[in-house]
Amino acid sequence: MGSITAYESAAGKRYRVRYRKPDHSQTDKRGFRTKREAELFLASVEMKKATGEYIDPTAARATVDRLGEAWLGSRSHLKPSSTYVYESAWRLHVEPRWGKAMIGSIRHTEVQAWITELSNGSERKKPKSATIVRRSHDILAGILDSAVRDHLIPSNPARGVKLPRRSSREHVYLTNEQIAALLVACGDHAPLVATLAYTGLRWGEATALRVRDVDTRKRRLAVVQNAVYVNGSIVVGTPKTHERRSVPFPQFLTAPLKDACKRRSLDGIVFDDGRGNYQKTPTMAANSWWDRALAAADLPPMTIHDLRHTAASLAVSAGANVKAVQRMLGHASAAMTLDTYSDLFDDDLDEVAERLNLAAAPSAGAFWATPNLSVRPSGEK
Repeated sequence: MGSITAYESAAGKRYRVRYRKPDHSQTDKRGFRTKREAELFLASVEMKKATGEYIDPTAARATVDRLGEAWLGSRSHLKPSSTYVYESAWRLHVEPRWGKAMIGSIRHTEVQAWITELSNGSERKKPKSATIVRRSHDILAGILDSAVRDHLIPSNPARGVKLPRRSSREHVYLTNEQIAALLVACGDHAPLVATLAYTGLRWGEATALRVRDVDTRKRRLAVVQNAVYVNGSIVVGTPKTHERRSVPFPQFLTAPLKDACKRRSLDGIVFDDGRGNYQKTPTMAANSWWDRALAAADLPPMTIHDLRHTAASLAVSAGANVKAVQRMLGHASAAMTLDTYSDLFDDDLDEVAERLNLAAAPSAGAFWATPNLSVRPSGEK
């Protein structure tokens, strides 16, 4: 238990509370005007120590940059591409503003003002996209969440701020006829483009395919790796969801895939850059073979990733249900597939109405088909 002692100050009589922290080191707090105030403070300290809610006042002096490096280091479970974008947001947006700030001094209103400035820009800085703003907020809020869990601060001032909404880009869905024209324009890249458009593989998954991953007899592709361009080099790892999957491909792709695998070892890259190396995403360079092919096929500008959306559209048009599309695309859940491609399943609503009509026609439907039938208001006899 602590102790309370009185002392004289220039402003008059004051009280000092002396107590031991959970680590048994001694500290004190002074300046209480009445003994009652000092007793209440000491009682609250002892209660928080007993319940494990005690926060050392000196702990709040820790700076964001000191805790930030440790927090970024704890993101080892993320993919290299995700790690890079978080490190970039930390270096460009979070550390310059909050690095030297003591975590106990940060206020909710200050965080909100920072978010607003990032979103709207300033005289010297351009507005940032909603994705960058939210990612930067995730970093600061994550660091302060860790500080709360470590009992360095009582609450997180970064939580509850208003964040900009992400605006989803409208998906591009190509028809079979448009894909055919695109394949003609793609030349040597046609097998890769066709594989992307009719299997839904991500660019990194397709370019990481090796000969041993292609089963032309069962018409299956084993998706086991993902080759992603990160900060100037290609990093090969597991697929985005960390789970391997088997993806079917249509029979007409058998011949071009067999041809792509010819004269390669089982470990050979199916769609290499011509020198046995992984390909870089063509949309990274201006006037790439992809851009030229789109122009030649008279198609609007689009990313190579839009072929994944096209694959989803073609699968749904062919009668695939949401679970099958989820497995093909490698989404974490069917809910994610529905959220991403809800517009592709609009026809299902019409089918539901038709089925309800057929089921109800012999009974409830006959009620409305009765001639000269009038429905009386509720309660009328």
